Amino acid sequence: MTVKGERPHALTDAPFHYCPGCTHGIVHRLVAEVIDELGVEDRAVGIASVGCSVFTYNYFNCDMVQAPHGRAPAVATGVKRARPDNVVFTYQGDGDLAAIGMGETVHAAARGENIVAIFINNAIYGMTGGQMAPTTLPGQVTQTSPYGRDVKSAGNPIRVCELLSSLDGVALAERVTVDSVKNVRAAKKAIKKAFEYQMAGKGYCIVEVVSTCPTNWGMTPVDALQWMRDNMIPYYPLGVYKDVGEGEQ
Repeated sequence: MTVKGERPHALTDAPFHYCPGCTHGIVHRLVAEVIDELGVEDRAVGIASVGCSVFTYNYFNCDMVQAPHGRAPAVATGVKRARPDNVVFTYQGDGDLAAIGMGETVHAAARGENIVAIFINNAIYGMTGGQMAPTTLPGQVTQTSPYGRDVKSAGNPIRVCELLSSLDGVALAERVTVDSVKNVRAAKKAIKKAFEYQMAGKGYCIVEVVSTCPTNWGMTPVDALQWMRDNMIPYYPLGVYKDVGEGEQ
């Protein structure tokens, strides 16, 4: 029998706890594949955030650290500075990275901390029941915006890649999604580049993954993917927002 595909070694065999149709599992696999391909499992350190991905430490075979809510960039900074030869990544949702953790995110990026942030943007607070997030779209209905997000009172959504790309310490800021084979491949390429840039000492890298939350959106997985394409992608366009390039520091 010819093996066409198998579980990456960097991914444990623990069943995911995520809801059906959630794209966290796809992104986990991509990160694990990159760790395998770069041969860094023995020196990779992941920082688990608070949110739906709070149990990330159960799913990767590399060393993991659980950070307090929003503090993953600070914890990652400490790990990387203490052990500069380690390959350090955070895995954060929009509530963790763009709300309570925005200060840590901006300052880690401004300092050019040599870490990778994997940022899951599904426009809602998933773990706590579907409240409005910093990334919730204008007019989007959530538990705390039952009539839709009103930008006059709640402000506008935060476009994280655009924001961070203005900072000198950022080496890579790229937005991707995983709704198709083509986009999954592009997402993996971005994640691998981010890890390679860290290994080359280029600075802070963020890969934002525009994602779905079928449960809290009240949709089927198929409908959620289409809603994301129709509504989120236009507001959060995919693409590279900053890339220092192969020959720059």
